[in-house]
Amino acid sequence: MNYKIKLKMALKIWVIIYPSITLFLAVFGPLLSELPLYVRTFILTACLVPFIVFIGLPTLEKILHLFAANKASKPQMKR
Repeated sequence: MNYKIKLKMALKIWVIIYPSITLFLAVFGPLLSELPLYVRTFILTACLVPFIVFIGLPTLEKILHLFAANKASKPQMKR
């Protein structure tokens, strides 16, 4: 796998992870704040890793595919 592909994948993952973690902590942060750090981390990863793998990334891939297909189907204007 070359550098460009790895960079694209890292960006896609970040685009899913950042808002997911932020939303999760905004909703459940106060409830989790009483727990030890290792328990909070376990709960966070146990919830978000499956979400990211099975829902977040496939959804992002579909959106990007639709965007690319839509862009490819539009006629290019000549200058």
